[in-house]
Amino acid sequence: MTAQTHTTGSGLPAGGALSGAVWQRMRGGSSLLPIVAALVGIWLILGAVNPAFLAPENLVNLTLQSAPVGVIALGVVLVLLVGEIDLSVGSLSGLAAAVVAVGSVTLGWPVALAIAVALACGAVVGLAYGALSTRLGLPSFVFTLAGLLFLAGVQLRVLGPLGSINLPFESWFVRSVQQGFLPAGVAWALVGGTVVASAVLQVVARARRRRADLACASLPQIVVRTAVLAAVLSGIVAYLYLGSARGLGWSVVLFALLVVITDVLLRRTRWGRSVRAVGGDRRAAMLAGVPVRRTVVLCFVVCSTLAALGGVLAAGRLGAANQGTGGADTYLVAIAAAVIGGTSLFGGRGSAWSAVLGVLVIQSIANGLTLMNVDQAARYMVTGAVLLLAIIIDMLLRKRREA
Repeated sequence: MTAQTHTTGSGLPAGGALSGAVWQRMRGGSSLLPIVAALVGIWLILGAVNPAFLAPENLVNLTLQSAPVGVIALGVVLVLLVGEIDLSVGSLSGLAAAVVAVGSVTLGWPVALAIAVALACGAVVGLAYGALSTRLGLPSFVFTLAGLLFLAGVQLRVLGPLGSINLPFESWFVRSVQQGFLPAGVAWALVGGTVVASAVLQVVARARRRRADLACASLPQIVVRTAVLAAVLSGIVAYLYLGSARGLGWSVVLFALLVVITDVLLRRTRWGRSVRAVGGDRRAAMLAGVPVRRTVVLCFVVCSTLAALGGVLAAGRLGAANQGTGGADTYLVAIAAAVIGGTSLFGGRGSAWSAVLGVLVIQSIANGLTLMNVDQAARYMVTGAVLLLAIIIDMLLRKRREA
């Protein structure tokens, strides 16, 4: 009788082979651990060069800076997963910011209505992109490049001759984005609820897989995962609320919530499996009965809507919308964040957490170099080098999987 090897939900060895499993996942490119290690290395280097980088107040500012572009990058991840791309996310975010400013200030709309209209504009653009891709078969690179230019022109027309509109500081929207922070007690309660929910879900999943006679995680693994999650979340909250630091901003909480929801949808739902199937092999997915067209259209709609939401958050953080909102480098940073975070340019591989890690890498580099008084040119060159390295790694991993 052969001994049965217990494995985790991802099919990896359990128990004493945990370290080997981690190594195998890192080699296979399916883990975020190398990106986490790179991010920690960047923080340690920047902290050693300038201790102000690791100060709690600066890290709070870093999270606030990362939230708008992180929301945009989250949408880019979904489009890349189905093997497409959207170059117009920056222009669309700028248009959404202009709609909020003009609607709430010039036209006198309630802020909530202006935000809803901006998000609706994003959804309509996504529907148009989905139709161009699935009905006409146009390459997404082409029509989203055209969309970049078209939406930039619409943004200028919406802003009008002034080119800049300030949002009133007294607005609940501006105050929430700029000065809204989660109370410390609520943050700790959220940490506790997240840890408990994670443990319960893992135990339930283990029981369900055991009943189906499938490979499952061992109880010691669940305990270790839960303990690590509790330690990481507790450390983050404790540090961000240390001293005079303000803690977690509402925009950051919204970004984190969107990431968690997207991660659950990608890993636990039929739609998520369809997204990966379409990105992995579109023809095979179609033959298997996967609704390819609907999946691609929905990814474009979600991407464009999240791009609009990112523009709304950017307008609230700046307290204004102008011609530079959603500028030329916004879509580059968003796409770079998705790729650096581990999302493949060829589709089928990536996760919602790619947006988090990628945007933290890029914004950390920009923030650290700014603290060192390094000019914009050097920041672009360093970010470009990091992006090139990520693409090279992506290519090598793809060739290894195909070998």
